Amino acid sequence: MVNIPFKHSLLAATIALSSVAASANTFEIEHLPKLINAGNVTVSNDGNFTVYTVSQPRDILAGDKDGTPDTHLYLIRGDGAASKFITAAGGVSALQFSQDGKTLYFKSKRDDDKNTSLYSISLNGGEAVKQFEFETSIGDYAVSPDNSTLYFVANEKDDAEDLKDKGFKAYAYEEDQRLASLWTVNLQDADAQASKLFSGGHVSDIELSASGETLVAAVAPTNLIDDYYMLRDLHFLNVTSGEVISTLDIPGKLGTFEISPDGDHLAFLAGTDVHDTSTGVLMVSKTNSDSFEQLTKDALQHIVDIDWLGDDILAVAHRGVETALVLYDTDGDEKRTYQTPDDIAVRSADVGDGEIRFIADSPKHPREVFSAKRNRTEKLSSHNAWLEELTLSEQTTFTYTARDGETIEGLLITPNGDAPEGGWPLILTVHGGPEAHYSDGWITRYSDAGQFGAADGYAVFYPNYRGSTGRGVAFAKEHQDDYAGKEFNDLVDGVEALVEAGIVNRDRVGITGGSYGGYASMWGATALTEHFAAAVAFVGISNQVSKFGTSDIPNEMHLVHSLKWPWEDNWMNLIERSPIYHAGKSTTPTLIMHGEEDTRVHPSQSMELYRSMKVRTETPVRLVFYPGEGHGNRNAAAQYDYSLRFMRWMDTYLAPDASRNDPMPVFDLDMGERLKAKDSDE
Repeated sequence: MVNIPFKHSLLAATIALSSVAASANTFEIEHLPKLINAGNVTVSNDGNFTVYTVSQPRDILAGDKDGTPDTHLYLIRGDGAASKFITAAGGVSALQFSQDGKTLYFKSKRDDDKNTSLYSISLNGGEAVKQFEFETSIGDYAVSPDNSTLYFVANEKDDAEDLKDKGFKAYAYEEDQRLASLWTVNLQDADAQASKLFSGGHVSDIELSASGETLVAAVAPTNLIDDYYMLRDLHFLNVTSGEVISTLDIPGKLGTFEISPDGDHLAFLAGTDVHDTSTGVLMVSKTNSDSFEQLTKDALQHIVDIDWLGDDILAVAHRGVETALVLYDTDGDEKRTYQTPDDIAVRSADVGDGEIRFIADSPKHPREVFSAKRNRTEKLSSHNAWLEELTLSEQTTFTYTARDGETIEGLLITPNGDAPEGGWPLILTVHGGPEAHYSDGWITRYSDAGQFGAADGYAVFYPNYRGSTGRGVAFAKEHQDDYAGKEFNDLVDGVEALVEAGIVNRDRVGITGGSYGGYASMWGATALTEHFAAAVAFVGISNQVSKFGTSDIPNEMHLVHSLKWPWEDNWMNLIERSPIYHAGKSTTPTLIMHGEEDTRVHPSQSMELYRSMKVRTETPVRLVFYPGEGHGNRNAAAQYDYSLRFMRWMDTYLAPDASRNDPMPVFDLDMGERLKAKDSDE
């Protein structure tokens, strides 16, 4: 038997941080706040400058105030070293260079700003200057080639704010029809007032051509998130009058879109039809046209980002657990694939004058900035070099055959050294969606044990089960009209394959996941209880009928998942595909966690499973709510709290010396004692 230290016991909560983090030189939960992720990479038109943001988590054990990660701006000149460019308080986002490459625009809320505003800073240095503040926060935006005109998306001010201040806070659910419009303002006139350019629906994103002559807007009929997912179309607008020139009727979901440098074409990502679960197909239209071509609808891949490289389209294509930078012409022919290291996962890319910069991560580090040349790839940032001092666990691709012959891929992280007799305990980690996938990069997060799970002696497996993206539209649709069917059989078949390979212990298997992965975890704890010795379910679905009535995406649920409305001879089928229906037979100790402000999967979903298990079984079950959190935890304290609860639950029921008698009381982090211990060590 492998000796797994009981690191996450209640006693361990009072041990000093320094001694915990230093133990065995492995990756621990306390290392999570030190992880820095690069993102939003943007290249100037002349290719001379690259800017990107870094997400810096709050480290509450080091004395940081609780909150969401801070965002900083970094600059790279040519292929030089990255340097911090904007360090003032207030995050930065939505980076855009001016046409001449001398100025960088960005959004921020700083100093006395009431709303998120537009700022600019010279690439020669100096202080950032506020360009414009609207009566509400600015959404997507574009600046004209001569820097004189700002086009931006925003709501009008809510006149009811004064009433809310007086205590009148009631609202009619889904009836706030204040739609975001497209506005314009003269940036060269300090006294200029913004005027509405287009208001024919709810505008979310815009794109302005390099010439300033073509303006494209993504528009939904209402401001409901369901319409954002399923009903957005693309309008070509007159830049002066805002009149609609033509419309692209998008068949399903809509992703990012980019106008070609010459202004002749629009490239965009979308679903192939209204039942396509995601936006992974590359499509192209002529400017001001009402028709388009689906270029990659049959490719066994999922495109996650695009940009124009001259007259061609550079695409970030995810193919299974691997990724590629692929160049397509406007007819859909694959012209070339850039050589990138096998051990990185490319996430996004941007181009300026032929210079390609992209964001990628690997099993050894989170997201960094890279450049791609014709025959080589160079890493331009190193924000996580400290990880090289740790002994990380090995991450490999594990492929197996499901019971009906389908090939399924996944990623496996195992503890260093040989597997013990009987195999390691396993934490099966299920992604949400299910229209998502794991790529072979950095996959350790506060709710995904990865490296800190392996450091504690667990194998951690991330399967791309049926319904996952990355293997083409048909594979992603295989879960439809079959909730908890083939998709979750794939999970059990993966565990069986790992057992047969001698990697994991059949009697010490835990399951976890969030959202749809939370649904899988709840299903594993009930309908498939004989396969799992522990479960941790996060923002999961326990009742498919009440989920329909309480979610903010009922149309998306119908069109790309169930394919039927509940009343279409489907009530009993939905109930039988719900974990609460099977709760009475559960023998799997289950920890349920949920954000109180979740609108995607209502917190009542977790309450229903908790109550069903509590009343119908003697099986240990605990429900933890996170006030102020939604569909996933964003704040540092909530993330740290989650990680500790998660691993302590697994230790209690899966470790070789596990008592399995649920000794843990309601958890008290006792941060005061922990900080006192840390201070005394120092």
